[in-house]
Amino acid sequence: MQTPTDRIRLIERSLRCFVFGLLSLVPLIGLGLVFLAIRLHWQTWADSDGAWNPARNYLLRGFCLACLGFLFSLVVTVLFVLFLIRRYNY
Repeated sequence: MQTPTDRIRLIERSLRCFVFGLLSLVPLIGLGLVFLAIRLHWQTWADSDGAWNPARNYLLRGFCLACLGFLFSLVVTVLFVLFLIRRYNY
């Protein structure tokens, strides 16, 4: 049985995961937030033990945004390296 404090903590962590997922969409700067969002997702998911979480959608969306942010940073990095290679004829 969860106490009200545990439920509040679960909701806050879910919302924090969503915010970190949104901020991870910033190329390169958000790369560190990707790992924070993914870690928060797995910790919150493990701590909930299938309990009621009204912010579960935010938790899942934060995880998806973090994965998307990682891919976006990866694509931007590859494009930047390719630009440098073509620009300076390496």
